Parts: sequence; structure tokens; C-alpha cells
Amino acid sequence: MANVTTFNKPIAVNPLKQSQALGASIAFLGLKGMMPLFHGSQGCTAFSKVILVRHFREAIPLSTTAMTEVSTILGGEENVEQAILTLVEKSKPEIIGLCTTGLTETRGDDMEGILRDIRKRHPQLDEMPIVFVSTPDFKGALQDGFAAAVESIVKTVPQATDTKAHHITIVASSAFTPGDIQEIKEIVSAFGLVPTIVPDLGASLDGHLDESYNPITGGGTTLAQLEKIGGSAFTLALGESVRSAAEVLQKRFNIPYEVFTELTGLEAVDQFIQALSDLSGVSVPEKYRHQRRQLQDAMLDTHFYFGRKRVSLALEPDLLWSTVYFLKTMGADIHTAVTTTRSPLLEMLPVDKVIIGDYEDFEELAVGSDLIIANSHAKAIARKLNIPLYRQGIPIFDRVGNGQFTKVGYRGTMQILFDIGNILLEHEE
Repeated sequence: MANVTTFNKPIAVNPLKQSQALGASIAFLGLKGMMPLFHGSQGCTAFSKVILVRHFREAIPLSTTAMTEVSTILGGEENVEQAILTLVEKSKPEIIGLCTTGLTETRGDDMEGILRDIRKRHPQLDEMPIVFVSTPDFKGALQDGFAAAVESIVKTVPQATDTKAHHITIVASSAFTPGDIQEIKEIVSAFGLVPTIVPDLGASLDGHLDESYNPITGGGTTLAQLEKIGGSAFTLALGESVRSAAEVLQKRFNIPYEVFTELTGLEAVDQFIQALSDLSGVSVPEKYRHQRRQLQDAMLDTHFYFGRKRVSLALEPDLLWSTVYFLKTMGADIHTAVTTTRSPLLEMLPVDKVIIGDYEDFEELAVGSDLIIANSHAKAIARKLNIPLYRQGIPIFDRVGNGQFTKVGYRGTMQILFDIGNILLEHEE
């Protein structure tokens, strides 16, 4: 059992966490025909857009209600109404994702009431799904906002339909990259199952050229797919933070679910593959049996470089959990674990202490490590301490290919094994 500690500091120095609104916008970007709408100032939206563009190196559709000093004092209903009407007229989205920011949360706008009043005044919006999620950036972190958005999506859009055998819903947390989602879809489909992934970042932020420019998301889970997940036979929740979304589907449509907190590492992937085989009644394809043997060989080849290495991590809770467990299976020691927000997983981590803090805390605690695992903002710390950095999380702005990076399944586990193993090997020389 880990001791979870929060340092009582009056201000965050060199912040580690990203805002809930940023996390919600990433989740919304996994839906096709989507336009995320930030209810706040233009600066809030611009800041998030810069982070996402630098990380994914893609055009990112984001819009704002453009709150000013006057509208903040008098109320933002007119701004929300005008923003929605303008988006419907100009961008023609199939679905709108509305999330709040610290500015409007502090003011206390009644967003549910505002949306009801807007729909009364504009009957043409009756057929327009608007998914609202409360994402104050003065509490919580990226993972919380992402999970809240996924929960709001499954609360708002799906409809009750007849159950279809072999059709399953996968709700995935912020710990999974677009490349991870693509790999998961491929594995699940190999068992004859038909997955609908919420959100499907693997079809929207995977890095591809569309035939023409589109002001809304060009890929992802479609509205038609969302509406039909009420007829899924089963739900797979990937990440502890999206457990609540799976529970919503269970309560609304009586769909059973199972939570997988990690898909990296031999044992974790074995459990996932076995679950798919049990669910589908299909034996494990030879392709994955061979990949498993490849992973076993890779573990033998690389375990010399992981053994007793002291690793310090600064990651969101779901990603921290899966990375720590993977490292422990390879014989590494966890020197420091710093995260952004609370999670039921933190106390169960196989470490002495977990700190909910910032990069100032991390810099002090990481001294003496052999490896740092964090996002690109840890680059200066790694250079100062002369410790190699392995980049994980968001944002990663000094590397390319973030949309295609894969760390799940047997193949993804091999990739992360070789990546980290090579870093440790190079640093020893």
C-alpha cells in the first residue's frame, strides 16, 4: 500500500498537471463530426489548442464562447447561444462538445439551464446532440476531464436498441494514444468481435491526410455508432478512470463490463487476450501466440538493463499505474512517483510513497535516478540532473510520431521494452 501525499504549497511551481478542459477536448476529438466548444475566454481555448497542435502535429478543431470581462460579470448565456448557432451555421458539426473552464465555473453559470433555454428558443437545435461536461481547471487534471467527457458522452447520446451478439463497447481512458487504440481495435477484431471505441482517437488523431480541409473532426466514433452502443453485449473499460462510464452503460442498458487497468506487460496482455477469447468463444489466433513468444524473447534480451534501475515517474494516475507495474515486472525499482490528481489506484501502487505535486517536487525527489519518465516539460529537469528522459504522456512536443506510438499488446510492450532498454544501455556506456 502506497502512502499518498499532497504537499501543502500555496502555489504550483513548474506545474505538472494539465487542465480538465484540455482532457475533455481530447476525448471529444475522438468523435467524428465533432466540434469541441470551450465556455470561457479566448486564451483558455488558445492555450489548449497550442498544446494539442504541438503534441499531435495536426489541425485541431476547437471553438470558444469568447467570454470578456463584461460578459463574465453579466452572464455568459448570450455567448454560449451565439457560439452554438454560429458553429451550426458555419462548421455544420454532427455533435458539439461543450466544456466549461475555470472562468465560467468560478462565476457559477447554470449550464444545464442555459442549454434548455437555448433549445426552447431555437427548435432547429432539437436534433443537434450537445454533450455538456463540467471541467473546472482549478481542480482535477487532464485525466479527470477526459473521463468526465467520456461519461457525459455515454449519458447523453446512446439509445436503447436490441442487443447484438459480438458487438462490444470499449471505453478508453486518456492513458491510451491513437496508436494504442488502433492496436486494440486490431486485437479485438481478430476474435470476431465488433468494437465501438469511445472515444476512437485511433481514427481521428492518428496522423493522416484527408482529401479536403474540414473544420470539424474527420474521423472517430460516428454519431450512428454512439447511438447504437445501448445494444452492445459487453463493455470493456480500459483504465480505472473510465470505470464510471462503464457503470453508466450498465445502469442504463444492463450491459455487463470488465475493467482492465493496464494493457502493457506480458501478464496484463495475457489477461486481456484470455478475456477476449472467453467473450467471443474463439481460440487465440496464432498471430498473437507468436507475438507472445517474441515478447518473451525480448524480455530475456532486455531484463539485464532494467534490473535494479531506479526510475522516477511523473504521469497521470492511469498511465502511472500501468507504467509502474510494467517496470516492476522487469525488475526496476521505483525511485519516485509523482502524479497530478487522486485515483483509487494510487494507494495500491507497489511503491512506498506517491506524491500529488508539481515538477518542483519531482526535481527534488528524482535526484539519484537512472531514468526519468515524464512528458516533454521534464526535459530541463533531466538535463539539469544529467538523467536520461523517456517521454510519456501529454504534451510531447520535441518528438514526432506521438499519434502512432504504441505501448499496448504484445507488440506495443516490445516497443516500449526496446525503447527504454536502449536508453538505459546507451547511458551505461
